[in-house]
Amino acid sequence: MKESVARNKKLIAGEEAKIEAIMKSDSASEYIASPKGYWYKYEVKSTSKDSLYPKKGDVAYFDYEVKDLDGNVIYTELELRPQVYLVDKQNIMMGMRDGIKLMKKGEKVSFLFPSHMGYGYHGDDRRIGHNQPLLTTITLRDIKPEAEARTAQPAASTPKAIVTPTEEQKQ
Repeated sequence: MKESVARNKKLIAGEEAKIEAIMKSDSASEYIASPKGYWYKYEVKSTSKDSLYPKKGDVAYFDYEVKDLDGNVIYTELELRPQVYLVDKQNIMMGMRDGIKLMKKGEKVSFLFPSHMGYGYHGDDRRIGHNQPLLTTITLRDIKPEAEARTAQPAASTPKAIVTPTEEQKQ
């Protein structure tokens, strides 16, 4: 058990050092540390006085792209779009689940997720490797209350599956 804890601490420290180096090399941007253990910066920040953020039960419509920390594209926005997410009622990557709730409609935010906030030990069983930290850029296109989203969307229409492991796979 002690070996596992030491190994995880070393892994996290290495990932955080790489993330800190990325932030330091991008001194023109202001990165914000989240209480959950990831960092983010606004690519496009809303100037609207509207202070609506997605909350549990809302439907968030977004696009996103996933890169490794060297900037290599893993999944393009085009491959993954469009995303429809029932906030806190569907399973998506842990970091995205939290990060989307920090965004307003129209904002574009780049997130630096350590692997434990991404796909964890297992990766996504496709292109994201195990223990791989990620640079994920999300554009929040729209937010609607669940009831409004249901009436605006045909009943036969279902959201595109979001590339994500189950909670069991993360552990």
